[in-house]
Amino acid sequence: MSDTKNVSLAVWRKPPARFLRGSAFGPAARLLARLLPGVLLCLAVTAASNVLAALEARLFGRVWLEALVVAILVGTAIRTAWTPDERWSAGIGFSAKTLLEVAVLLLGASLSAQAIMAGGPALPLGIAALVVAALGASYGMSRLAGLRHRMAVLVACGNSICGNSAIAAVAPVIGASGEDVAAAIAFTAVLGVGVVIGLPLLVPVLHLSQLQYGALAGLTVYAVPQVLAATVPVGVLAVQMGTLVKLMRVLMLGPVVVGLSLLVRRRRDGAQEARPRVAGDGAGVGAGPGDSAGDGPAARLPFHRMVPWFILGFVLLAGLRSADLLPQMVLTPLALTANLLTVVSMAALGLGTDLGSVARSGPRVMAAVTLSLLMLGAIGFGLIRLLWIG
Repeated sequence: MSDTKNVSLAVWRKPPARFLRGSAFGPAARLLARLLPGVLLCLAVTAASNVLAALEARLFGRVWLEALVVAILVGTAIRTAWTPDERWSAGIGFSAKTLLEVAVLLLGASLSAQAIMAGGPALPLGIAALVVAALGASYGMSRLAGLRHRMAVLVACGNSICGNSAIAAVAPVIGASGEDVAAAIAFTAVLGVGVVIGLPLLVPVLHLSQLQYGALAGLTVYAVPQVLAATVPVGVLAVQMGTLVKLMRVLMLGPVVVGLSLLVRRRRDGAQEARPRVAGDGAGVGAGPGDSAGDGPAARLPFHRMVPWFILGFVLLAGLRSADLLPQMVLTPLALTANLLTVVSMAALGLGTDLGSVARSGPRVMAAVTLSLLMLGAIGFGLIRLLWIG
């Protein structure tokens, strides 16, 4: 009896390795142990970025560089001085991909169709047309500047929709690298600050009313906080119009991301169908009953595989918010969680960014972002005149 008791106590104090491997908690514990160092590192960078953003607000009276951008800069600085080894890589990769996807999903709870329709039917249609035109023009300019396809898509979406958030949301859909995401966000952030400072100077030059200027700010400035910073000096009406137009523009993120996911899937399927077929590869002797011409892979793919899971969640939450089915008490926690996860994922992208690669693409990215922004401002000003705003 005493021997049995001693064995039980020994197992309790220090379980054998084979016991852990055979238990239900073994795989989960091993996965947690593998991810934890990198995730904790990303959380530490996030905390430091929030502190720096708070200091920035205290010193300058406003936040010129949001914590999201600071996280990339801090992470990149750490990566430049020290290259994380395999112990950290799993958690950094998890934070850069999975946590970012969860953040995009939660962003759906912040979008409501009611706010969009408050400006009348012509304004949402005009903004949708502007975003589509800006996407095409920005992508074309980026390609002419020599950017790769994925980088051009990131620049186009960042400029045309909502800057950092759009880049972060589109990146996992198109499979963009961390270097591309960091470069696109870095240059977008720099120009975003320049737009906030310089845009109010256009009020006397273009003879804009408060409503017209607010609409122009909402159509061109990247982030909602930056819209507030750009419109507060002009007046209350500019702030209200700018915020409304910006929210309408942000709403285009969902349809654009869903459309991109479908295009990416179609391109992959087209590439597979274009491969030379050999015996046993779906043609001739090896053809199966469902492999006839015109019945390629795309025809058999279910919808949930064509659209990423987090985009489906994004659309679902946006629909629930529009139908007023989400309790008000959960909206703020969801928004705060989405913001936190986005900053954590940006810290991870910074920690995985090779500055040499970003520097090599710098001049081309800067040229593409600048030209796209100028084009967006011109289209936005034309839309204001066309809709007789103000």
